[in-house]
Amino acid sequence: MSRTIMAINAGSSSLKFQLLTLPAGTVLCQGLIERIGLNDAVFTLKQGEQKLQETRAIADHQQAATLLLEALLAHRIIPSLEAIDGVGHRVAHGGETFKDSVLITDAALAEIERLAELAPLHNPVNAAGIRIFRAVLPHTPAVAVFDTAFHQTLDQGAFIYPLPWRYYQELGIRRYGFHGTSHKYVSQLLAEKLGVPLSALRVVSCHLGNGSSLCAIKGGRSVNTSMGFTPQSGVMMGTRSGDIDPSILPWVAQREGKTPQQLNTLLNNESGLLGVSGVSHDYRDVEQAAKEGNPRAELALTLFAGRIRATIGSYIMQLGGIDALLFTGGIGENSARAREAICRDLHFLGLELDDGKNQRNATFIQADNALVKVAVINTNEELMIARDVMRIGLSQAAEVSV
Repeated sequence: MSRTIMAINAGSSSLKFQLLTLPAGTVLCQGLIERIGLNDAVFTLKQGEQKLQETRAIADHQQAATLLLEALLAHRIIPSLEAIDGVGHRVAHGGETFKDSVLITDAALAEIERLAELAPLHNPVNAAGIRIFRAVLPHTPAVAVFDTAFHQTLDQGAFIYPLPWRYYQELGIRRYGFHGTSHKYVSQLLAEKLGVPLSALRVVSCHLGNGSSLCAIKGGRSVNTSMGFTPQSGVMMGTRSGDIDPSILPWVAQREGKTPQQLNTLLNNESGLLGVSGVSHDYRDVEQAAKEGNPRAELALTLFAGRIRATIGSYIMQLGGIDALLFTGGIGENSARAREAICRDLHFLGLELDDGKNQRNATFIQADNALVKVAVINTNEELMIARDVMRIGLSQAAEVSV
C-alpha cells in the first residue's frame, strides 16, 4: 500500500522538505524555505520539472510550515492534509538515549529538548519544528530521526575521550558523531550496487561538504567516525578547523582576550577552507581560485585532502583492510579534483582511480585492476527519514489503533 510521507529538516533559519510516496520512493515535491525571520525570505518548491520561487516576509518557522502546507494544497500536490500519512523530522542529537529513530511522543519530545544542552544550535530548532507540525497535523504519526543514532554502535574504545571519567559520567562528554543518516544510506546503497551483503563489507564512507565527516563501517555497523562531541571535530571543513592542538585555544584567549563564545566562533565559522584560503568556505570557489594561481587556495585544498587521506588510513588500520571507499555529499559527489587528491599515493593499498571515470562522476571510479572499489553515491537523507517513518511510525501507529 502506497503511503505519502513528509520529511522535514528544520535549521535555525531554514526549513528543508521533501514529500515522497513509499515504498516506491517517488518524490512528489521538494524544496526549501530559507532566511526565515527576515522580510526577504525565499520559498522554493520543485515539482517535477516545475519550480516555484518567491521572496516574501516569513516571520518564523510556524509561518513557514503553514506556508508550505498551504502551497501543497494550492498546487494540488495533495488533495488534503489528511493525505499525509506520516511526518519524519531530522534531529541533530539523540545523545545516548536514542539508539534508533523513534515515534514522537510527549516524553520523546521532552528528551529531545533536554538534549539541547549537547546541541544548543540544533535541537531547539528541531524540537520547534516537531511541535509546529504536531499542532498542524495532530493525528498524523511523526518520527524523529537522529544524526547520532547510527554511531551508537561505537564501542567505548572509540567514543571515550581520555579525560577524567566524571566528564563522561556526569556531563555526557564523549564522541557522538553526526551525518549518521547519510552514512547509513550510502553504505546500504553501495552494498546493493555491489550485490554483496553489507555485513560482509569493510567500508570507509566520506561525507564531504561544507560540513564533512568520515565513518568506518564494518558489517554495516559504525565502528568509528571523525566528528565527535560536536560537529566541529575531525577533518577540515568549509568554515570549521577540525582537529587542532587544544592548547591553541587558551593561548589565543590569553593573547587576544577572546571569550569562550569568540573562540567557538573562530573554530566553527572562521576556519577551515575559508580561514586558510581567505577566499570562501565553498570548495568550488577555492578550487577556482587555485586554478587561477592563488597559493593560499592551493594550500587549503592540499590540507583538506591530506587530513581526509590520513583519516582514511587510520580507519583502514582499524577495519583490518578495506573493501570499498565511498564518496558522498556536495564535494564528494561533484568534485573530481577532491577525490583524486584524496586518493593520491594510495596505490600501495590497492586503491587507484580511473581518471576518465572520476571526471565523469561515474558510480564506480576505481581503475580496472584496483583491489578496492571506489564509489560515488548521492546521499538522500530525506528518503532515509521517510523509510523510518514507514518502519517505525506507521507500524507502531497501526499497532496502537488495533
